[in-house]
Amino acid sequence: MPTHEYDVVVAGAGTAGCYAAATVANAGLDVVVVERKDEEEAGHIACGDALKGASEFPESIPKSQIEPAFTNTDVDHGRFELPSQNTAVDIPVPGELAVIDRWEYGRRIIDGAERAGAEFHYETVINDVRQDEAGRVTGLEAKRNGNDVTYEGEVVIDAAGALSLLQDKADFSEATFDTNVRYSQFCSAYREVIHVDEPVEYDDALVFKPTERAAGYLWYFPRTPTEINVGLGFQMNEEPMQLVESLREDIRNRPEFENATVEDKLGAALPTRRPYDSGTAPGYMAVGDAAGHVNPTTGGGIAGAAYAGKYAADRAIEAVSTDNASEETLWEYNERVMEHFGARYAALDVYNIFVTAYDIDDLTALLSSMPVDKLSEALYSGSADLGLWLKIKTLLKSAGHWGTIYDLYQTKRLADELLEHYESYPSDPSGFEDWQDERDTLLDRVYETTGAEPKY
Repeated sequence: MPTHEYDVVVAGAGTAGCYAAATVANAGLDVVVVERKDEEEAGHIACGDALKGASEFPESIPKSQIEPAFTNTDVDHGRFELPSQNTAVDIPVPGELAVIDRWEYGRRIIDGAERAGAEFHYETVINDVRQDEAGRVTGLEAKRNGNDVTYEGEVVIDAAGALSLLQDKADFSEATFDTNVRYSQFCSAYREVIHVDEPVEYDDALVFKPTERAAGYLWYFPRTPTEINVGLGFQMNEEPMQLVESLREDIRNRPEFENATVEDKLGAALPTRRPYDSGTAPGYMAVGDAAGHVNPTTGGGIAGAAYAGKYAADRAIEAVSTDNASEETLWEYNERVMEHFGARYAALDVYNIFVTAYDIDDLTALLSSMPVDKLSEALYSGSADLGLWLKIKTLLKSAGHWGTIYDLYQTKRLADELLEHYESYPSDPSGFEDWQDERDTLLDRVYETTGAEPKY
């Protein structure tokens, strides 16, 4: 069985994998990206196509190289359709946002990593993770073009997506790596790209609409005025939805989709959970969807994945240069993720927990009564300042749903406490267990307040 030796082995050619590989290659190290799809299909990933934080990307693959895949940069708000309230709520989106052609974007980040010097092995299916007697990950076993092959590296970066197979194969019992991962913390999603004859009137908005259950929603994201990414998803701890039929039914009731044609269709599992408490083990780091690096309230994760790939690559470079791929060496990767976006995503996960515990009518009534600027803050920052006068106005507009309002404000305070706790993420593995214990105590209060089933 042939063996390929590299400084760093990356599993998966998505955003996190490509940015990790490009960063490593730019440092002059040997890196390979192992990808199960063929060269033509690589980069073809189920996605909502909305890119929050479009102005910020690591320099390892400059924004200028991927910008041609941005097809709509005029989106400046989200529109939440609330049929039960016979209304829609427009919520401003802070910062730069773009809707992209995800396949074109995927091709461009692969090209960017190749330009940097990364090697790509397509049609390669990973079967196992190699570890030494001390538990350090040393490589991967795979089948490439039908033939068995081994990849050895000082560091393996897992960018293999949600519910990564690598994490099932490896033994992380002696590491801090987060193994508290279950399918119920993920969302099952399906999307189509649909072409319509006439421009839609919401070409400057991301349109959301609740499904018949609280833990799911439909989306309509305009790539262009006549090319719309449409889809829906539901939390996997709920009873399964007929995704295709539910989407079809809603499309049939929207006049702008009369005589529309479907250009592409794809499904996927997406993390709707907090980021992994730790994405490191000796010789190993998980990035992007493989580490829960997704905003759990919106499903957005492209910009975060790019930076996670860079942060992991920076530590991999250090590990190779010092011949030390211990968890202590790699730990700074966890810190940088939590400091940049992980703490915010963990606080947002509290609201994701909140919505699983309430009736859809209560939630839509709540959404229609909240001040839109505060909703925007909550959706994108993980927190919002809600003064007494705003609380009173919200209560007056939400007669019949005051219990839900009260629980939301209690939950908001707990989300703020959790955000503050994540901002004190430990600087080395020795403080990790105590940090987790305190975080879990805070979450127990969230479950007590909301009545939600424990998520972790």
